[in-house]
Amino acid sequence: MSTREELIKKYAEDLEQKCGVKPDMDLLTKVTIGCGPSIYNQDASTVAGSQESELETVKNNFLIKKLGLKDSPALDEGIDAVMEKYGKSNKNKYRAVVYYLLTLHFKKQSVYK
Repeated sequence: MSTREELIKKYAEDLEQKCGVKPDMDLLTKVTIGCGPSIYNQDASTVAGSQESELETVKNNFLIKKLGLKDSPALDEGIDAVMEKYGKSNKNKYRAVVYYLLTLHFKKQSVYK
């Protein structure tokens, strides 16, 4: 099993155990691939949910640039909802899992088709 496959398996477990979500493995795989090499970097592979600058990066680089959403308060609300779902007390929030949940939240699965 490749490193990426192992990470995707770990992300799927996080989705099920911490978020109560049964992952669509095809979509999860595509979101993970879309994260690029960041998934292999310990710091870049996670999202600091309490860091304002990190959440701005998620909003600008993922929601606006990747998913094509317009900047609005709804983006911040979506990020807050995903952080809440993942568990604010959970320190290790994997970027691929956060992006997967945001993709579902904003119903933008078509971006990965």
